[in-house]
Amino acid sequence: MELIDGIARDAAFEAQARSVEVHWQPPAESHIVRGNGQLLASAIENVVRNAVSYTAPGTAVALALAREGDHERIRVSDRGPGVPAAELEKIFEPFHRVAESRARDSGGDGIGLAITARVMAAHRGSAVAENEAGGGLAVSLSLPRAAPSARPA
Repeated sequence: MELIDGIARDAAFEAQARSVEVHWQPPAESHIVRGNGQLLASAIENVVRNAVSYTAPGTAVALALAREGDHERIRVSDRGPGVPAAELEKIFEPFHRVAESRARDSGGDGIGLAITARVMAAHRGSAVAENEAGGGLAVSLSLPRAAPSARPA
């Protein structure tokens, strides 16, 4: 949770320039995963920064953390243009860019989400994207939950 707190604070500061908010309410219960904190922070930050970049001005990016079975799930959702359904899995491939809504002039090079997917896989987790019913994109990052006595990432 501390890892996400820092990412959310940094993203909220940067989002102000676009008139975007970042909504993050840490859950009351403890959420612990085992892994490389720097790699996990980079992976999560890639998703949050994308959401801040593509969400519509005047809207918010929402971060949520929840326990699902033996996994912890971080969900980042935006109110941007979404991604064509046929490309939802491809956005995690290196150098893949969605041409219509996410042009190269947005500043990205198409490797951030590929890095995220590889970091999640290296930690026995996953990265999945889906379009939101009311518009926007949600990316869910799932990681195996660590034993309560484990040191958090």
